[in-house]
Amino acid sequence: MGTFFRSRTVTTVTAGALSIAAVTSYTSHRNTPISLTDRGGGPPLETLRKKITDPTAVVPSRSAQYSSLAAASVDDPLDILVIGGGATGCGVALDAVTRGLRVGLVERQDFSSGTSSRSTKLIHGGVRYLEKAVFNLDYGQLRLVFHALEERKQFIDNAPHLCHALPCMTPCYGWFETVYYWVGLKMYDLVAGRHLLHLSRYYSAQESSELFPTLAQKGKDRSLKGTVVYYDGQMNDSRVNVSLACTAALAGAAVLNHAEVVSLLKEEGTGRIKGARIRDNLSGEEFNTYAKVVVNAGGPFCDSVRKLANKDAKPMICPSSGVHIVLPDYYSPEGMGLIVPKTKDGRVIFMLPWLGRTVAGTTDSSTSITMLPEPHEDEIEFILDAIRDYLNVKVRRVDVLSAWSGIRPLAMDPNAKNTESISRDHVVCEEYPGLVTITGGKWTTYRSMAEDAVDAAIKSGKLNPVNKSLTSKLCLVGGDGWDPAYFTVLAQEYVRMKVQNGAPVPGEMDTAAAKHLSHSYGTMAEKVASIAQNENLGKRLAHGYPYLEAEVAYCARNEYCESAVDFIARRSRLAFLDTDAASKALPRVIEILAVEHDWDKSRQKEEFQMATKFLETFRSSKNAHFDDGKHT
Repeated sequence: MGTFFRSRTVTTVTAGALSIAAVTSYTSHRNTPISLTDRGGGPPLETLRKKITDPTAVVPSRSAQYSSLAAASVDDPLDILVIGGGATGCGVALDAVTRGLRVGLVERQDFSSGTSSRSTKLIHGGVRYLEKAVFNLDYGQLRLVFHALEERKQFIDNAPHLCHALPCMTPCYGWFETVYYWVGLKMYDLVAGRHLLHLSRYYSAQESSELFPTLAQKGKDRSLKGTVVYYDGQMNDSRVNVSLACTAALAGAAVLNHAEVVSLLKEEGTGRIKGARIRDNLSGEEFNTYAKVVVNAGGPFCDSVRKLANKDAKPMICPSSGVHIVLPDYYSPEGMGLIVPKTKDGRVIFMLPWLGRTVAGTTDSSTSITMLPEPHEDEIEFILDAIRDYLNVKVRRVDVLSAWSGIRPLAMDPNAKNTESISRDHVVCEEYPGLVTITGGKWTTYRSMAEDAVDAAIKSGKLNPVNKSLTSKLCLVGGDGWDPAYFTVLAQEYVRMKVQNGAPVPGEMDTAAAKHLSHSYGTMAEKVASIAQNENLGKRLAHGYPYLEAEVAYCARNEYCESAVDFIARRSRLAFLDTDAASKALPRVIEILAVEHDWDKSRQKEEFQMATKFLETFRSSKNAHFDDGKHT
């Protein structure tokens, strides 16, 4: 069994913690790039870019992807089969296929249906980790920050329509705090070096009040001395994840959502993993697919996959619950976040503008692993209490539009007393021949995590890639050639045709709708606008939100949107922004999907029931159950 660590990001999780008997070192393949001419040509970066940005290109249909996976046989296997369609799994598929490898990916539910859609939406280097590195003189932690800041810049550059730099304000209520945070965040700038987004700076109390009107000036025997503002990145997480899957599909990978691994296939005699038995959860059909290497990127569920290889496998995941809440936009100004540097129990809380609302979180506590995690009321109240001390606006439970819980797959260290002290670094290991597992890490470093996993898979299966990894310079679909003014093309050249009283009526492609389409789909937004104009699907799905009916049809045709939940949660973000709005949009979403996928009345009813059940796990003020009488 081998355990693989990238030399620049050695994890603090010990071999003993993973019950690993033998540990071998691993040298990254990036140091020995393979020339394209050595392999007789292949998919170099420019060829890939043209393939992905081709305006006529369409992702292969789901049935075609199903057939490609089912066609992988013992005699003609895939190079790599990826289990898990989250950020890491889709990143692995994209990295591998861009190296010229034959790749398949299966996901039990939908791309980004788990942890990857339930993040804080930040692309960050880790200010807290820098603080720990300095105070503990921990070079390992410092190296993690260096690497994360490098990846942060690449992340934003590769998906510019879905990501942007966000200033975050740190309030200081004492002069020592002011100096402490100023010095610390200047150090953060210094560590970022040429990957810096913008310089941090100090603002006086008056300037801070103008930038963040709801920030409390006084309270609890203290007064605001000023703030220090620094920059990190922000993203639309599930749309980045879906874009990864679609980009991999355009590059040649066979990606299949709603397809579950029910067992692993092993070679007789050697016991090496050689593939998997797959169940299509939409049709119920099962088939075998074979691969030289299987990569387990199951996130919180990676132990379940490991147990398919060995039912006695010891857990390597310590699940941690991260709860977030969504509040109205007036809680924070557009374009400025707030960081509560130390809560009552020493944690950090962010309050950030996101898609026209305010997202606040997160908690960090032990939890059990479940398919639909739900936030507990005490966790929601913890977040509200934490931000209440820093705001001059009345913070109310009834303002919570949506609340959700995500499960972080932290690699377990048995000596750790709580999940916050566990390193967020990633681990790549091959405990069982032919099964490479990757877990841990964070959204920001998904790309390099995927690169490490593919390097390990290449070594395990003795694979022959055509070229080295290309993903550091590869824009995701919709990102190449996009610029922030792209929305003006949509506003000027398209109208939203809406059906009213049975007749089509033209409507303006207003700025809000145009900007939304531009930032959600990048250069592909014109395809959505064209559907809105030419197919009379230009009406908004929910009052007060820019989501259009045309998006449902587009996502069904181009983004493997196979269920109502796929759309309201991952293609659009209505479920995360406002559960009440999502509920009201649901019937029309199902109606459009029924046309696209030829659903009968029974399937439509089933979709409505499943989506309603899903929305009930988002504990907004509309569906929360209060027992203490305080929240009427």
